[in-house]
Amino acid sequence: MRDPIWSPLAQGQSPRTYSPGQFIYHQAEEPKYLYYLLEGSVRSFISSPEGAERVLTIHRSGDLMGEASFFDGYPRVSSAVALTECKVISVDSPHLEAALRAHPEMAVPMLRYLSHTIRELSGHVDDISFRPAEERLALALLRQSEGKNTLHTTHEELGASVGVSRVTVSRVLSQFARRGWVSTGYGELTLLDRPALEHFVQPDDI
Repeated sequence: MRDPIWSPLAQGQSPRTYSPGQFIYHQAEEPKYLYYLLEGSVRSFISSPEGAERVLTIHRSGDLMGEASFFDGYPRVSSAVALTECKVISVDSPHLEAALRAHPEMAVPMLRYLSHTIRELSGHVDDISFRPAEERLALALLRQSEGKNTLHTTHEELGASVGVSRVTVSRVLSQFARRGWVSTGYGELTLLDRPALEHFVQPDDI
């Protein structure tokens, strides 16, 4: 759902429409904009020099994208590609400064959003380095569901987000389902026992 706190970013701006598979920004490019996703879903991922990819997150309507590199001014560390048809607002520095002057109430939420992004990136490093697949997948379910019970995703997307195969995702989700923690459907997954998943991982890491 679109967060009304970011609505000033769209004022006076015409959204650009992206088709599925179209890139919104590329890894290593100069960060001239941050992006406000009005409609659709977007995959953010990192590519290795060998061409391997690791998904960082799936952005939904109402999300900001590319804000970390935009604020620090260094080349982008990830790419973003449209999964569905998307409508996106590109926000450059003059427009952001004007919006913040007119709506200073956006400043603190934006800082919190940026901090959340940095923490999420740190969490990915932790997941890759130390956690078994079961814990990585449990954390992904808790983070991506954003406090809701239903998560719209595929086994392929979940696997890419935690660095495991689709087969491993299916095996782990079957284990979770037998324990009564989740139920799965086509392109949809429901968290039946969030406290059990939270207990399975460290609560401070969610």
